[in-house]
Order: sequence, then structure tokens, then C-alpha cells
Amino acid sequence: MDDIAFRVDDLSSAATQALVKRHLAGMHESSPPESVHAFDLDKLRLPGVTFWSGWVGGEIVVMGALKRLDATNGEIKSMRVADPFLGKGAGRAMLGHIVQEARRMGIGALWLETGSVDAFLPALKLYQGAGFSYCGPFGDYKEEPFSRFMTRRL
Repeated sequence: MDDIAFRVDDLSSAATQALVKRHLAGMHESSPPESVHAFDLDKLRLPGVTFWSGWVGGEIVVMGALKRLDATNGEIKSMRVADPFLGKGAGRAMLGHIVQEARRMGIGALWLETGSVDAFLPALKLYQGAGFSYCGPFGDYKEEPFSRFMTRRL
């Protein structure tokens, strides 16, 4: 999707809040509560987290966030494509936008945690296709069967 307009989002719109809610519900449908590491609205508003939404016309199609871990490392958080746009390249576009913004911020490596069950296969394929490779837990994460960890040098 080439026509997505990305913007830093303050999470105040009903459309953005609904997509965050859908994302959290999807995470809880696929993983046990202790293995859900997705950020809610409050965590997405924390200092050090930048949240973007992607829009086509007046419709939100994708969201994603970048949490700064330290001066040179960042973590991708809460990426989600709105259901009507699944499989149309919106996730790839958001991931590219986050990578570009991370480089602009001087971040040299990106990290992420995602699920391990079949519901997460599209996400795992997306990240692998964008040059991410599997790694062990980072930051405060612990090894667990419902999580996969990935990283990519920029």
C-alpha cells in the first residue's frame, strides 16, 4: 500500500483507540495473559515511546510503536493492521516506516517480541522478510514458550 499517510498519533481518536483495543483482544485470544506483552493505551503514552498510525483517507489502516531501550536500541511494539486491510501490505509499510524513523533517531538495532503460535505466523514471516532474525530474550523478557524474540541491525 503506497497511499498510507503515517503520523505520530496521540491516541486520542476513537478510531485509534478501537484499533489498540482490537490488537489487545487479539493478543489475549492467542496467548495466555502472562505471555501478552502488548502495550495498552497508557503504556503507549509513556515517555520514550513513539506511536504512529497509518491512514488512507479518513480510515485508520495500521498502527505501530517504537520504544527506545537506550541510546542505540529500540523495540517495536504494538504493530497491528486493521482487519479489512490484512494481507494488503499495510504491516510491511508500517514496519518500513518504523525502521526509517529509528534510523533517523540514531537507533542502530531494533528488537521485538511476538507470539509463537500459528496466529503469529504472518507476523513472523513479515519480520523475517524484513531482515529480522531470531534471538534470545532481551531487556526484561524471559524465555517462555509463547514468545519469539527477533532483532535486526540497522
